[in-house]
Amino acid sequence: MHRMTIYDKIAVIIVIGGNMRGKRVLEDLKIIDSEFPNIGIGKNEEGFPIYVKNALQGQTVKVKLGRKKEDRIEAKLLEVVERSPMEKESQCIHFSECGGCTYQRLDYDEELNYKLRQINNLFVHGEIDHKMSEIIPSPKYTNYRNKMEYTFGDEYKDGPLSVGLHARGRFHDIVNTSRCEIVHDDFNVIREGIREYFEGIGVSYYKRRLHEGSLRHLVVRRGEYTKEILLNLVTTSDVDFDMEAFVEYIKSVELEGEVVGIIHTINDSLGDAITPEKVELLYGRDYFYEEILGLRFKISPFSFFQTNTKSAEVLYSKALGFISELDDKIVFDLYSGTGTISQIAGLKAKKVYGIEIVEEAVVAARENAKLNGLKNVEFLAEDVLTGVDKLEAKPDVVIIDPPREGINPKAINKIIDFDPEEFLYISCNPKTFVRDLKVFMERGYKIKESVVVDQFPRTSHVETIALLQRDI
Repeated sequence: MHRMTIYDKIAVIIVIGGNMRGKRVLEDLKIIDSEFPNIGIGKNEEGFPIYVKNALQGQTVKVKLGRKKEDRIEAKLLEVVERSPMEKESQCIHFSECGGCTYQRLDYDEELNYKLRQINNLFVHGEIDHKMSEIIPSPKYTNYRNKMEYTFGDEYKDGPLSVGLHARGRFHDIVNTSRCEIVHDDFNVIREGIREYFEGIGVSYYKRRLHEGSLRHLVVRRGEYTKEILLNLVTTSDVDFDMEAFVEYIKSVELEGEVVGIIHTINDSLGDAITPEKVELLYGRDYFYEEILGLRFKISPFSFFQTNTKSAEVLYSKALGFISELDDKIVFDLYSGTGTISQIAGLKAKKVYGIEIVEEAVVAARENAKLNGLKNVEFLAEDVLTGVDKLEAKPDVVIIDPPREGINPKAINKIIDFDPEEFLYISCNPKTFVRDLKVFMERGYKIKESVVVDQFPRTSHVETIALLQRDI
């Protein structure tokens, strides 16, 4: 009998390991289905599902296989071998490089139908017997964003200064988005003007790997109705240029709107997110105004506000239109942000209580309620998990508009325990929306009305709304 040597054992391990791994790259995977958010689904030779981020249904793609899970293999998109029949030529000159948009090659009607199919697939996979039957288009699918967060960098290693969005699949490369299709042209003029200004005086961008340089981000916010513009220049503390000269340059730029404030934020943190370690006002005021459905809102530099103003009006009108009656009712608005929907509800409701953990947003919400003359709207600066325990009133309606991670699993049953007549659930993440709806249905509520609102055209994101009533 042959006795195995150490070399024999190594050979066996290599053979077994190779068989376990199989082919790591698939050259021609056909994408036959999709799921939110823009996950293309194909199958291998054994019929096992392969999930590919940013692959479009109908495409043939080259992918690198990654982790295998119980119900799928995750794969990375390497190349589009053959386009989907849905794809046309993009109107955006940056689409092939920029990672900001997803559906620039689809006709807008095709994009809407595609998103709706993806969301309904979530209900199927979540084993919920419900179908979203309608997606409401945005009033504008170009030039609609009221906020852009640009990054300083270069388009290739050691290239000239760029200001724009991260390149598709290349995080460290920044695309000069000179003709972005989803913002007003004031954004494009400001972005390019500031890029030329800093390139001209020789100021360098912050190099994350080396932890050196000055320029990090440029945040531009613009009121759709007011045309007021607020700029926030984010740098490290290593700044050696003349801020007064920078302000005078900005004031000289010709725009359709008006720059009402310029802010300088210092951020020395290692991460890519904007951390306001120190904020100073360089010019004007540190806020701007916007209007929604006749109400006026004061928006500070770091306050959340819907990025598509006109579609937000559609969103809130449709959502509150689902509620059977608001007159003389008590409303809880959980995750209330700057209180936009609280105040719109407050135009009819007897009393509205808003809960929001971000204190700056609560301060803004209180100011806005005062600005709009609403005395029946009250805001609490609390985490929803603990804040709901401090509300003694009995709500008739509870509005829930949580962040992307959905309702805190520790809070959801507390919220349902209020046992109101109706829950109005608004979500920017259909995956957590479906997850949370299942809990409400298990607790005796049914979906009375639902709709999708295309709040973010040309991207993979949407807003979803559901009205939940007791299942009697």
